Amino acid sequence: MKYLKLNFTLNFDNFNIKINQDLKLNGITGIYGHSGSGKSTLLRIISGLEKNIQGEVNFYNKCLSNNSTNHFIRPENRQISLVFQDSRLFPHLSVYENLNFAASRCKNSQLKIDDVIHLTNLNELINKSVTQLSSGQKQRVALARAILSEPKLLLLDEPLSALDQKSKKTLLAAIIKIQNQLNLPILYVSHALDELQQICDDILVMSQGEIINYGSIHHVIHQLNQPIDTLSKTLSGEENHTHLSLQQTSLSLAIKTNDNGRNFAELSLGDEQCILLPKDRIPCGKVSDDILTNEGNKKTNTSLKQSQNLRCFILAQDISICLTEPLNSSIVNLLYGNITDIKQIGHTVLVSVVCEKQIFFVNISTYSQQKLSIIVNQKVYLQFKASAVRTYLY
Repeated sequence: MKYLKLNFTLNFDNFNIKINQDLKLNGITGIYGHSGSGKSTLLRIISGLEKNIQGEVNFYNKCLSNNSTNHFIRPENRQISLVFQDSRLFPHLSVYENLNFAASRCKNSQLKIDDVIHLTNLNELINKSVTQLSSGQKQRVALARAILSEPKLLLLDEPLSALDQKSKKTLLAAIIKIQNQLNLPILYVSHALDELQQICDDILVMSQGEIINYGSIHHVIHQLNQPIDTLSKTLSGEENHTHLSLQQTSLSLAIKTNDNGRNFAELSLGDEQCILLPKDRIPCGKVSDDILTNEGNKKTNTSLKQSQNLRCFILAQDISICLTEPLNSSIVNLLYGNITDIKQIGHTVLVSVVCEKQIFFVNISTYSQQKLSIIVNQKVYLQFKASAVRTYLY
């Protein structure tokens, strides 16, 4: 396993960054946090655009920066590519000329421009001026240009932030396809947790210039259901009792069927229970080639197969608790489980319920908890609509 080892501080007039973390360079790692938490600055430090750090950055057991020895490798020599929010293309060059510029600067090039053009679906745009492109098209060109420098690590700074939903779907699928086919580790900055939940293997969470959590995507998202000060540290000010995200259950479930004949798809939850969602929430066509997974491995075939996994999430506020089985209800999802934890947060209660070894999080009022006399180890039913099962794309 290759690692990016970070151990440094960087001080500004009104903001400090302090990082001591080893990151696995495997798949896509999300970097998440509020605006101003230091996410983009972290990418700039890794890429070498911020050099005034106190400490050390090591990449693939190679020192990139160490102020104690005055060692610093310039950005162009780090084999790390950074794609900014704005594409930063050369406006006087065509799409092909922008790509050729990057390819010509790569020594001992292994990738062919035509292969990268096909990989990023730019075939119809290569002769256009970049000034004629949409924001989504520009981001795909910027992505292709970054790949043509043949980096060992790709850094993406909120690549979807200025795009419409259709362009987001296209670019998101392209990013997954690139990582899959090139086996290129990616650090992906975003303040949209649902975006990261869809594609990341691991995620690190930043707050006030520090990493407060790091681990597998579903595990960390579930930890984010708690207030920040219960995760790993106590923060001062208003942020102390707020959440970084909406409380939710993050899932990756096998598709049992993409159409049960009643306009619903079914996701398997263990041996006995399943979750229904609208069948049009299952990605199809080119999007599904890269969004759907099979036992955690990205797939690039063009057919939608059963047994593939779909990443989805359910907001805690969209799930209700019943003490007895509701026999006459329009709500199609009904799960049976056991309460494992009850945590009061302000005037609400976060209830953890395990169904078929999968933990679900339910947000109810303290009034409802007292009314139902809900306690740990109690057997309950969970109800939620099919439309409450969400993905980033739908």
